[in-house]
Amino acid sequence: MPDFSIERDCGGRVAGVDEAGRGPWAGPVVAAAVILPPTLSSDLTDKLDDSKKLSALQRKNLFRALVSSPEIDFGIGAASVSEIERYNILAATFTAMRRAIESLNATPDTALIDGNQLPSGLPCAGRTVIRGDNLSLSIAAASIFAKVTRDRIMTSLSQRYPGYYWDRNAGYGTKQHQDGLAALGVTCHHRHTYGPIAKILSLED
Repeated sequence: MPDFSIERDCGGRVAGVDEAGRGPWAGPVVAAAVILPPTLSSDLTDKLDDSKKLSALQRKNLFRALVSSPEIDFGIGAASVSEIERYNILAATFTAMRRAIESLNATPDTALIDGNQLPSGLPCAGRTVIRGDNLSLSIAAASIFAKVTRDRIMTSLSQRYPGYYWDRNAGYGTKQHQDGLAALGVTCHHRHTYGPIAKILSLED
């Protein structure tokens, strides 16, 4: 289970940073930056984990508990489909991460970035943590913020673009999503440079 060991090693105000949405065929990539107080109650720390290990209901309940805590500082950043198309998904993810950090109430001393690549242009020191959402409570919290926020965005888009079932698949290439593409075609919210979408578009030319 994640803990505060890496945060204590860094010292000062430490933000965990993670993203959601690098792999889907549609929708933005979303990042979150979260600064947790070292005195965070065990009721929350005992439940915090990599968002992928939690059920949708567990994520939503933890998200609500974290958001309602006045001690927690969090920021959300996103990069649009057009930015993903223009720059590539890695650069767009780094843009979302920078925006998330910049939207915190106060700039952290260190940002712990999930993964093995550090975004350039951060407003603070940065440190990469491979499988960080399994090791750092701050990154685990950020993974929940990013995932829940992006799921809400995709659910909203699903209401405007029914038939792709984005409220269920979050834009990933499930069979339901593929069936929607076959029946309805490609939307402006699809990532046109992604292989499966580019293939559909080439067949339409």
